[in-house]
Amino acid sequence: MALLDFTDVSFVADGKTILSDISFAIEQGDFVSIVGPSGGGKSTLLKLASSLQSPTSGHITFEGKKLEDYEPTQLRQQVSYCFQTPYLFGEIVKDNIQFPFDIRHLPMDQDRVKNLFDLFKMDLSYLEQDVKKLSGGEKQRIALIRQLLFTPKVLLLDEVTSSLDTQNKEIVEEVIANLQAEGMTILWITHDSSQSRKYANKVMTIVQGQLESLEVIK
Repeated sequence: MALLDFTDVSFVADGKTILSDISFAIEQGDFVSIVGPSGGGKSTLLKLASSLQSPTSGHITFEGKKLEDYEPTQLRQQVSYCFQTPYLFGEIVKDNIQFPFDIRHLPMDQDRVKNLFDLFKMDLSYLEQDVKKLSGGEKQRIALIRQLLFTPKVLLLDEVTSSLDTQNKEIVEEVIANLQAEGMTILWITHDSSQSRKYANKVMTIVQGQLESLEVIK
């Protein structure tokens, strides 16, 4: 049984077809790079996979169960979507790190927090920093840490390194590659041709709302 399965999925918005009859299956542990021209429907694909949007037709299953049969909060704890432009709330970084624990009515796991900050090459002093004063690279790493405090089964990444400098890009790539090596399933939209084949075992090409190919490269 596939971990994530799309069957004849289409999405129409304002009379425009964004995705048309998309079918594919993703297995646990896959690292799938999603490529194709801008405006082709790649981001919509990830939003559908995380139930941030619902398909106009067709169906999507996660672990054999239709997405609409999950409680949204339950699903998003297992299928986690990271936006291209990170959104941090509150006044300081700690507000963002505390939140995933608060909604689960749990105390902050200091060891888990420190481990993730270490992985992303960040000092714990960042917890007290004003979110408005962080660089784009710092915001993106904090947003990823927030998503990973409770390990999802599937991580959906929407061009998360596109605005990062080389050093920050390499830090993020290394962390994500290690997570996949530990069994996490990754779907990563990228416009970087070298990045798309660096770690992935499959490359999905979306063009004008159609699945042009799903190539196994490893």
